[in-house]
Amino acid sequence: MGLLFGRFHIVVFREQRGTTRKIQMRGWMLLGIGLLLALMLAGNVLLLRDMAEDVGPRGGLLPGERAGGAQKTQLLNLSQRLVNLQKDVERIRDFDSKLRVMINLEQENPMSVAPSGGPGEDGARGYMPLYRQELLARKMNEFLRQLSVEARLEEVHQQEVIQRLRANRDVLESTPSVWPAGGWVTSGFGWRGSPFSTAREFHKGLDISAPAGTPVYAPVRGSVAFIERNPSYGLMLSVNHGGGLITRYAHLQRVNVQQGQMVRRGDVIAYMGDSGRSTGPHLHYEVRIGGVPVNPMRYILN
Repeated sequence: MGLLFGRFHIVVFREQRGTTRKIQMRGWMLLGIGLLLALMLAGNVLLLRDMAEDVGPRGGLLPGERAGGAQKTQLLNLSQRLVNLQKDVERIRDFDSKLRVMINLEQENPMSVAPSGGPGEDGARGYMPLYRQELLARKMNEFLRQLSVEARLEEVHQQEVIQRLRANRDVLESTPSVWPAGGWVTSGFGWRGSPFSTAREFHKGLDISAPAGTPVYAPVRGSVAFIERNPSYGLMLSVNHGGGLITRYAHLQRVNVQQGQMVRRGDVIAYMGDSGRSTGPHLHYEVRIGGVPVNPMRYILN
């Protein structure tokens, strides 16, 4: 009791003036100030704890917002899967077109069932406001329905190709369908700027670059028509596949066959070089039908 009602003096020193000031307080007044400070501290602790519980471990998202974020992630993943599916369908369609060219089957009109750009263009860019999620879900469902229709149509077309292949197996076995050499294409079929002048010229085949001595393979069975040296093509080899279709291989280092020899798909027929008019080691590959050069890419499936 003596502490509660006793008198306490607090002395305050003023350094600049060199004076002091005394403050007289009762014990109960000091106890009250202490209790008030303790209550304020406890209140701040409780407030911070409640705020932490509301924010949660997910960076300030309420349960409803967290569910919306999870739904958005699922929609984005589904959107990307549908885009990949559309690319697969387009790749199958391109393969179908090449097969039809090779077996002389009438080309189908290009299908345009799937909407351009695929589903979820916003999702592909990583931007999809919450208010557009329902619209995107509807769009993806429609896209799936259209892809299903297109897949059924493509299946019908593939069955037609298979039937034609079975009926024309001999034709397919005599049609080039693989790369003649490993490397990278440095010049395609068609008009280009001449590597030796500023003039434009028509390039009659593919240029495939690789180190000298790289093997050159027969893309299909046939017989070696001729082997000769040409001022422009250098050491050149030609293979006759029947039906007016021949393949040519130019700028060779050396050949691995003889004229009149029968070759099969995958046989090493020559080695890449830079003979003739060449800017470096590469293979000039041509496909000719009835003596007319055509784009070799139409006859490469792998």
